[in-house]
Order: sequence, then C-alpha cells, then structure tokens
Amino acid sequence: MKTHHFVGEIKIKQSWWNKMKYLLFVSLYVLALSGPAVEPKDSDLVAPQEMIDEINRVQDLWIASSEWVGNMTFAQAKLYASSKLEAKKFPEKDWGALLDYLSIPASFDSRTQWPNCTKPLWDGQNCNGGWAFAAAETMTDRFCIATKGAFNITFSPLYLIICDDTMSEKMCYGGSAESCWDYMRTTGITSIECFPYHPGDWDQWCPDDTCRWGTKITLYKTKSVKTFTSPSSIQAEILQNGPIEATMTVYADFQAYKGGIYKHTTGKLVGYTSVKIIGWGNQSGTNYWIAGNSWGSTWGMQGYFNIAFGQCGIDSAGVAGPPDLSNIPASKI
Repeated sequence: MKTHHFVGEIKIKQSWWNKMKYLLFVSLYVLALSGPAVEPKDSDLVAPQEMIDEINRVQDLWIASSEWVGNMTFAQAKLYASSKLEAKKFPEKDWGALLDYLSIPASFDSRTQWPNCTKPLWDGQNCNGGWAFAAAETMTDRFCIATKGAFNITFSPLYLIICDDTMSEKMCYGGSAESCWDYMRTTGITSIECFPYHPGDWDQWCPDDTCRWGTKITLYKTKSVKTFTSPSSIQAEILQNGPIEATMTVYADFQAYKGGIYKHTTGKLVGYTSVKIIGWGNQSGTNYWIAGNSWGSTWGMQGYFNIAFGQCGIDSAGVAGPPDLSNIPASKI
C-alpha cells in the first residue's frame, strides 16, 4: 500500500516536471522567434499597410484602415499621443454602499441619455492637447447635465492650454488630465465665446480679466476632483453625473482604428492620449467602453471609438468632478 503511494507520487512529480519543461520550451521558443526588441525610428511608418492587413487577418473584433493614418511616421504619431500619465494626485471616489444598490445597465450612452447636452467632438488638428480637449468637453457635458440642459455653453480647451502654468510652456504637447482638472478646481475655465479656439491660433497670452472681445471674463469651476480606477466605479459615475476623462496608452495599431471593439493587437508603444468616456456596451460577451477622441471626424467612427474593458489602462486612469453651480443664474439651475 505504501509502495503504491510512493510510485503514485513519483508519477505525479514526473508529470508536473514534464509540463514545466514543456512550458519552458514553448516560452524559450517564442522568445527566440521574437528576437531582440527593436525600437522604431522616428522616420518609420507607424502603421504600414502590411500591419493593417495583418490586424484584419488575425482578429475580427475591430477594423484597421489606412484612411486616417496614411503615411504617418512615428515622429508625427507621437504628437497625437503627448498626454502625460501622472501619479494620482486626487483620491478615488468612494461610492460606499451606493455601488451595491445602483443598477448598472448592460449598455449606456450619454448621447442618447442626454441628447441636448451632446456636442461635436473637438478636432485638435495641429494642436494635439487631448488632455485639454477631453477636459473641456467633459466639463461642458457635466454642467449641461447638472442643470438639466438649462446651462448649455461650450468651454474653451484653449484656455486650459494657454493659462495652466503647469502646462503652458509646452502648449499643445505634454499636458495631463489631472493637471487640467486641478486647474479647473482652483482657477476655472471660461467659455468658447470668451476665448475662442481656431486651429493654429493657440500661441497667445492668457487673458487677465477680460475676454477676447473685451467683455468681463467669467470662470466656471469643478467643486472637487476624484479619480476612477475600476469599471464599476466609472460606470456608476457616468450613470449618475455624466462622462469622465481618461488617459490611455496608445500603440501604433490604435492610430489605424476605423471601427469595432479595439483590442491592442500589434505595434509599438507610441505614447498616451486623453479621451472622454461617454458610455459602455457589450457585444458577443465582450464588454467595451464608448469614448470620444480629438483626432477629427475622419478617425475612427466619426471621432468615437469602442475599446474593450481593461485595454490600454483606459479604466484605471479616469478623472472628473462635480460642477460648481454657484455662479450660474438661478433660472439656469
């Protein structure tokens, strides 16, 4: 009896060791095939046609296309992915027991929930400050939603780009979402009528107390800033208060995105970009976020994209805050 146990233990150990050797072999084989990592040159194409064809061949969740990316080089692509991913400055929103009682629907879209508060996405064109565009868009939506559509102005991303001292030296390149929200908490943001944005017209001074046309400037703030680092927390926040801003990793294949549910498939790291998450959905068992970018209407699905939960860190770096309505006319609240 004891001998049988002893023989059985030997067989189990041998079986385990054989599996480990197999896994080790496969790992070494894959590593050998992949070869040493080669960093792309700035002059290399970010998404050559061979890559696009390969993406469309190996998976069917999303479609890659050369329509927007064309012959863009890595140097050019990095300008569209210049957001900074900073260490968290602000606390995570604590939902407490409320999260257990909220009924999160399988799908949700801010555009259909609050159609009167939906405005066109910004196209940064030659100013790729996605961190500022997404922040201004999110604040615009939130003020409108909080006042049930009564206060429906568009906030100026240029004001954040020019006036935020932590980013103004870098202008359109190198800002962060959390810095934008911190600035909107301490100083505020003004309307697009007060401080217009025209592509190519961003190299100017921050106004002191008057708008571009000489009228007195009015600044609107967020009461506080919270971060969101889980799908359930993001869903609850959007459901209750409207879109949030999120910063995500950008790989080369993302810039060739045309439609479907994006999952990183191939391509090197390009940088980071900040986007506006407006909702979520599920297709054939895949949960995905609905988000808006600032790369223009010819990119993605007229500037929007779907991305699977957990991809590129999009649901671990969210930020937003509640509108401060203290300087809004009583008739608008």
